[in-house]
Amino acid sequence: MTGIRHSLALAAALLLAACAGAPEPLADLQPGERPDISSDEAGLWMQMDMVEKKLKTSGHVVDDPKLNAYIRSVTCRLSPEYCKHLRLFIVQTPHFNASMSPNGTMQVWTGTLLRVQNEAQLAYILGHEMAHYIRRHSVQKWRSIRRKSDSMAFFTVTTRMAGLGFVGDLADLASMASVMAFSRDHERESDDIGFDFMVKAGYAAAEAPKTWQALLAESNADGEEKKKPSVFFASHPAIGERVETLQAKTRAHAGQGEARRKPFVKAIRRFRRDWLRDELRKRDFAGTRVVLANLAAAGHPAGDIKFFEGELYRLRGDDGDLHEAIGAYRAAIKAKGAPPEVHRSLGLAYWKTNQPKPARKSFRRYLAAMPKAGDRAMIQSYIEQLK
Repeated sequence: MTGIRHSLALAAALLLAACAGAPEPLADLQPGERPDISSDEAGLWMQMDMVEKKLKTSGHVVDDPKLNAYIRSVTCRLSPEYCKHLRLFIVQTPHFNASMSPNGTMQVWTGTLLRVQNEAQLAYILGHEMAHYIRRHSVQKWRSIRRKSDSMAFFTVTTRMAGLGFVGDLADLASMASVMAFSRDHERESDDIGFDFMVKAGYAAAEAPKTWQALLAESNADGEEKKKPSVFFASHPAIGERVETLQAKTRAHAGQGEARRKPFVKAIRRFRRDWLRDELRKRDFAGTRVVLANLAAAGHPAGDIKFFEGELYRLRGDDGDLHEAIGAYRAAIKAKGAPPEVHRSLGLAYWKTNQPKPARKSFRRYLAAMPKAGDRAMIQSYIEQLK
């Protein structure tokens, strides 16, 4: 309760600071710079410091040293001067998002790492978020809220953020984003700066618009653009606009830079299956098919991709899906990189399509591949039932 009372006091203090008129133009934040302790900007930093503490203990942070070091190396390649002052958090949630807090807390969601195809695309996203920090967009947004007399909305959300923790369900995040979202002009400015960051760092400029093209395909995968609330796109310019703008900017850099696909694929290899399982739990099957197709195009193992394609069909369960799943599982087994679970899933699909003999065979192959499987007794009971 002490933390909540402190949050209330701090948020109230921020509200009382709203006596000034129109805000003065802000200079870029310099590396290592902190705002004056008496300013409203310092209040925002203090609030986000508390949120950062909650994030560290939320259970959602991927703390793998190698993966964190890799993402940080990309950030430092973009800007050695600023990267040392940023705290990076990889947050395990299957949605596409990255964010930057005014105090230097950067989040990259695992759904983003699953969707970008190479280091250049990741660099563009990281550069975009760094631009929000450097241009001090958060305090600009805060002062805009004060001028519009929406301070109570900000008060409610920031109190909840600090008192109950930042990483909650998607509805909580969408609620926060509706208040703290940057303006479309801020987003366009960060797009430009992020693009410049990646080009100066030697990355292939042509990869920047591909990020949005893939997201557009995913958004439209079920025949119409999704109406679900999105944290990331709540205030962003339309994806089509971003694609056109970035494509125009890339013409001056045609053929330049590197995509660095292999280092990126290697960096996320150990986590890909867990992130795909998270992706399937969303039950956005049309969108997930696009994600799987993009992973295949990016050079991830065909066996893995085909296995999860089979899982998608098996879980969706539409007419004919079980037969599609069987085909995908069999293709996964023929290819390289399929997980041992492919035999268990294939056995289940055979069983549900009244094919007991191949079902038994698949279950036995699973037990042979996984002699210490935690579900061994259950799978053995399936084999007995199928005799």
